[in-house]
Amino acid sequence: MNGETNRRWKLARRPNGKIRESDFIREEFKGANMAIAVVTGSSTGIGMATAATLARAGHTVYATMRNPKTGGEELRAIAEREHLPLRNAALDVDSDESVRNAFTNILGEAGRIDVLVNNAGISGVGPVEENPIAAFRATMETNYFGALRCIQAVLPGMRERRSGCIVNVTSVTGRLSVAPQAAYSGSKFALEAASESVAQEVKAFGVRVAIVEPGVIATAIFDKLQPPPADSKYPHGRRIYEFFKTSLENPVSPYVVGEKIREIVDSGTWKLRHPVGPDAEGFLAWRASMSDEQWVEWGALSDEQWVEYVRQNFHLNVRL
Repeated sequence: MNGETNRRWKLARRPNGKIRESDFIREEFKGANMAIAVVTGSSTGIGMATAATLARAGHTVYATMRNPKTGGEELRAIAEREHLPLRNAALDVDSDESVRNAFTNILGEAGRIDVLVNNAGISGVGPVEENPIAAFRATMETNYFGALRCIQAVLPGMRERRSGCIVNVTSVTGRLSVAPQAAYSGSKFALEAASESVAQEVKAFGVRVAIVEPGVIATAIFDKLQPPPADSKYPHGRRIYEFFKTSLENPVSPYVVGEKIREIVDSGTWKLRHPVGPDAEGFLAWRASMSDEQWVEWGALSDEQWVEYVRQNFHLNVRL
């Protein structure tokens, strides 16, 4: 990591732990350019934070999740307590039928959809040799094909009205791939590529596309992360688990991402990519500082070398 990259990384590190949800209640945005917004994967994490933040800004929000009866209790409580224009709706992005029914119902009730936030996603960690093909397919089905299903559902109306905003939540790992995240990174790389293409296709119709690239954010996706199998032939699972665990000792609230998405929606920006979170720019600068060969070589470090590197360059007290 060169000096400039290291400087940017230090600036990106979280200074003092948790960010309070109340920091992102923004009254001044209410009352202007109110939109009908659909947010996928809203039961927890970034989706929940985005749905709440958009509703607090005055937008009417359909917060979708696979089963609103068993999920979304916290978001429902926020909406009731603050009297927000938000309702939960059933949507499984893996299912053609569910997507078709959900968007038909929303359009029938609201009349239009102005904003789509594709946030629904699952993790996918494991060395390529040891990760079953079914795990790769499941990750792509949700993270990539699920987003495409929803985009296809909203684009006809947006194109006809010559207005709309599609926000695709990827990750910094949609621009750099760290072992053993081939399944997850592959799905996020794919969504980044599709986002670039659809952005070009719909620009002439007045439809904006934005890619949001979070760094390490405290969400349920990390709560589900388990230590790798002890018999794995590869060290990378232990390393990524330790990196995330140590990084999350100073967690970053998903409301940081929700506020960035609110800013994209309300500002009218045509900027395509939006790294978000205190470490996102640092990660991208770190990758840009290396050649492809150096990047591959980094994955071949011994455990001792890896620990020393991470402590020195990321200021995380990792242990293996």
